[in-house]
Amino acid sequence: MPTYLMLFSFTQQGIEKIKQLSARGEAAKKTIRQLGGEVQAYYMVMGSEFDTLFILKAPNEEKVAEMALAIAKLGNVRTRTHRLFTEEELGRITSSLD
Repeated sequence: MPTYLMLFSFTQQGIEKIKQLSARGEAAKKTIRQLGGEVQAYYMVMGSEFDTLFILKAPNEEKVAEMALAIAKLGNVRTRTHRLFTEEELGRITSSLD
């Protein structure tokens, strides 16, 4: 399955309910599992416009978009998602370049 970086920024509502962060993180991981994905890592981020992040596996771009929307619709975070490529994938991508 492809790997993705899902970045989260707290909304005002998310900050106001910050003590629920652990429970919200577990709920988000459950949502991803229910939609066929797997969270590989969960981090808080310092010194960035983002507050937390997931590194996750998902079947495809449509599913990861569904995951991001399902999490964001609760109103606690805004998301930004990026496709990540492994070193092996990068090698395949660049091997045909002149």
